[in-house]
Amino acid sequence: MKKKIVSLFMVAAMTASLVGCGGGNADSSNTGDSAATTDNSAATTDTTDTSSTDNAASTDTVADNTQAEAEPAADDIEKPEEITIMIDGTVFTKENGQEQFWAKFQELTGIKVNVIQPDHDAYYDNVGQTIASGDWPDVIILSSTYYSAYAAEGVLWDMTDAWENSELKKRQEAYNSAGIVEGVKLNGRLYGMPSGRGNGCVTYVKKAWMDNCGITSAPTNYEEYLAMLEAFTNGDPDGDGVDGNTFGVAAAGFIGTEAPYINYLPEFYQDAHPSFYIKEDGTYADGFTEDAMKAALERLADAYAKGVIDPTTLTNGTADCRNKFYSDDFGVFTYWAGTWASNLKNNLENNEIDSELIALPPIAEVGAYLDRVPPVWCITSTCENPEGVFRYFIEAMQDGGDVQFLFTYGVEGVHWSTAAETLYAGETNDKGESKEKVYAEGEFHMLDNLETPGTQYTKAHIDPNLAPVELANDPREKTVAPEAKASSELFAKNCVTADLIPSTDAMTEYNGDLTTLKNEIIAKVAMGEMTIEEGYAKYEADGGAAWSQQIVDSLNNQ
Repeated sequence: MKKKIVSLFMVAAMTASLVGCGGGNADSSNTGDSAATTDNSAATTDTTDTSSTDNAASTDTVADNTQAEAEPAADDIEKPEEITIMIDGTVFTKENGQEQFWAKFQELTGIKVNVIQPDHDAYYDNVGQTIASGDWPDVIILSSTYYSAYAAEGVLWDMTDAWENSELKKRQEAYNSAGIVEGVKLNGRLYGMPSGRGNGCVTYVKKAWMDNCGITSAPTNYEEYLAMLEAFTNGDPDGDGVDGNTFGVAAAGFIGTEAPYINYLPEFYQDAHPSFYIKEDGTYADGFTEDAMKAALERLADAYAKGVIDPTTLTNGTADCRNKFYSDDFGVFTYWAGTWASNLKNNLENNEIDSELIALPPIAEVGAYLDRVPPVWCITSTCENPEGVFRYFIEAMQDGGDVQFLFTYGVEGVHWSTAAETLYAGETNDKGESKEKVYAEGEFHMLDNLETPGTQYTKAHIDPNLAPVELANDPREKTVAPEAKASSELFAKNCVTADLIPSTDAMTEYNGDLTTLKNEIIAKVAMGEMTIEEGYAKYEADGGAAWSQQIVDSLNNQ
């Protein structure tokens, strides 16, 4: 066991090399990284004891309390007094009211929560180190790649029976969302609970840049898309009077660090699969050596040579990309659908940049965006009371009442309010329009972001548009901005579900080295440091083809 766990740590460490944080897809709440805030790039490692936190702002929520402080069930499952959790930036960070959030949770449930929260962009490095150390938390958030691997190695508690006999399953079935859980089962067993549908990325284009470059209609195919990027790179799209000081597009790495890997640069990858996928006949394959992947590398190399891809893409994290987008350094950003449409708009306004964005339907060659397998909340196999943690933490998060309200909107007086007040009085946006927002007594509204003043929060951890359980007294219609709703609807109409690939012994043994080799080849070919032929020659010579075949065989022989 220990040897395999160490091997998984190497997978985590090596996967993060040579690429930016795909994070989110640990990016991540269910909608992407730092989704609890309009921008949450400053998350830091923190271990928080909330037992004595002063929570004067944490008053009762407006939702009915249907599950919190529940009486012990007939099976007399013991409620844990204290649990330790490891979370990424999709749950409120210290800068964004973390202490008040978990103090409110303790008030509602009686459970003290100790929080381990590394920086979002380095989350899976820290996860790997934590698992390798053997000192595991009780609960951990994992993306699909790490979920499959750690479940196969016995790191995660099997919660199948707990879920099958739970009130949570009944609530999800009543909301027609039990299929979300079915989609994360591994060989029929459940090791993690999604807190929402997976969601995915859509491509956002700055409307002002199109106008400044004389582009009158959004691109519908790759030829038009590339022409737009060239115009953004060689012209004066930001209107500063200087040609050629901007880039068409940037991303957090030329390839993502977790499935579905290609969601930040879909127009270049199109139908390519850089890793393992399920073919139409139901068998597994590694798409890296297929013609579609070679064509994708050719497109990346061509675009990079033309200068339309920001060269810092190699080392960017998701926070780097967001900040550069807000600074008007590039014009096309493929990022999370839904509330992130509002986050991007709000932060552009906060930087006095024209905030009108066009969310593109997938171009013809892409066909459909990828709906990722959602991240999951897992209980580790060393947890002393997993049944109690499932009942009083995992289930409570989707109780349809106060606890779910907390995970959806945060803490009253910190993240939201119903008090009469005026936000942004006297402030204007980039177009000179008033930003002032006046709320009457009793009118639900999100508050100004603690970390990025000038923008409102959009949610906490659970995206109200993606929740698997109906929330009582949900103020969603008052909080979801038109651009977020439109982005979600566009994605929902134009997406297909990504494959969940199980782990095998061969994958544990070889996929870390294989991923590192693939990422190196992708980056070097994209940047012109290696031809496609040289890249695949290296792939053969360094053992990639052999490792890949062993993994494919193991998947098909399960």
